[in-house]
Amino acid sequence: MQKLFDEVASLDKRCYERYMLNEDILMEHASSGMADFIRSKFDVGSKVIVACGSGNNGADGLALARLLHGDYDVKVFYVKEPSSEMAYLQQARINALKVSSCQKLSDCDVLVDAIVGTGFSGEFDENIAKIIQRINSLKAYKIACDVPSGYKFYADTTLTMGALKKDMFLDSHKEFVGDIKVLNLGVSRGIYEGETNWNLLDLQDLKLPNRTQKDSHKGTFGHLALACGTKSGASIMSAKSALRFGAGLVTLVGKKSKSIPHSIMHSKELPQTTTALACGMGLGDAYDDKKMAKFLDNDFPIVCDADIFHMPILLDILKRDNIVLTPHAKEFVSLLKSTNIADISVEVLQNNRFKYVELFSKKFPHAVVLLKGANVILAQGNKFYINPHGISALAKGGSGDVLSGLVGALLAQGYSPIDSAINASLAHTKLACGFNGADFSLTPDDLIDEICNL
Repeated sequence: MQKLFDEVASLDKRCYERYMLNEDILMEHASSGMADFIRSKFDVGSKVIVACGSGNNGADGLALARLLHGDYDVKVFYVKEPSSEMAYLQQARINALKVSSCQKLSDCDVLVDAIVGTGFSGEFDENIAKIIQRINSLKAYKIACDVPSGYKFYADTTLTMGALKKDMFLDSHKEFVGDIKVLNLGVSRGIYEGETNWNLLDLQDLKLPNRTQKDSHKGTFGHLALACGTKSGASIMSAKSALRFGAGLVTLVGKKSKSIPHSIMHSKELPQTTTALACGMGLGDAYDDKKMAKFLDNDFPIVCDADIFHMPILLDILKRDNIVLTPHAKEFVSLLKSTNIADISVEVLQNNRFKYVELFSKKFPHAVVLLKGANVILAQGNKFYINPHGISALAKGGSGDVLSGLVGALLAQGYSPIDSAINASLAHTKLACGFNGADFSLTPDDLIDEICNL
């Protein structure tokens, strides 16, 4: 698990004031980290172009060019002439060494984007937009200095300075950042980083429900009851997923479907041994509020998905103590509206995912929300997590039903709601990453089959 920050200017300032470092020292460490990365991947003599802007991001690039000069065929491409104090200083240093510049961009071994950093906001002017478009078209291994400029540069690797920035993990930015590596700025990362409520999940954080209790039976590992609706396929997939993920018993509650597997039980009433609930997957119109109220007349932990987000009874469900909500963007927009938090479009949400998850968690601090997307956001109270390991193979109907089953299985086995959500989400993405077939061919059944390989 790694820390995430809204900004790092305050962390830099702490280095200046507490550790007697200065801007120049931090910049030298940043550029050295970039140089070390390039040296580790590319032979001496490789052609390197560093595209530099006018500010301190450009200054980082100029310092990098100086460090590579003499060993690499390095050239600076000035997108804008230096304008910051550090950019002037770094330009003077490379001029003293007679580091070459170039007037035209061309294919190369390495192309470094040092045009603008985290301080940039808004849109590029026409000239810079064309330059970035040209850069993106070149054949080269592309490296972003700190962040991809304006999140328009397609990086193979982003070498970010000091700590991870939250903005890197917006869904719309996933296409641009590539692999992300954090560079040291003169003190260890643990010292540089401060406190934060946001964390990035690693696949190594996954804790599987391994069975260590020898004196056990099926009831030892919980009983998940799923509300089975008119689209029974969705609830069946969730049920199969839950059974594979360790739940001792799984029962579909409601109208019986002819396609229920033999391993999944069915009942018209809630089983007496139930330890957790799941509802919403393929619910359709099978449950009116009265029937759903009967299903929910208990205090079992519950995972809610899909159709439940459009039912009035959801407001009552939100009063429960142990609840996990797993909406996708459109469903979360509906949830925000029904709870009087915000009336926004999906587009507005996608550009402000962190903000609206924080607003929801502030109003419902007891509830766990798992906002699905290219980067999954999980939250409870003032603790927030991002799972960045999702891949496009999961963009297929039924993937979310499998996820809900994973969450329900862990709830049934006694995991807390937040631990259920975190571990189910990590398992879900790891299942997709472990699939050996073509990414476009992954199905929910493939995900379920992969559970045994976790």
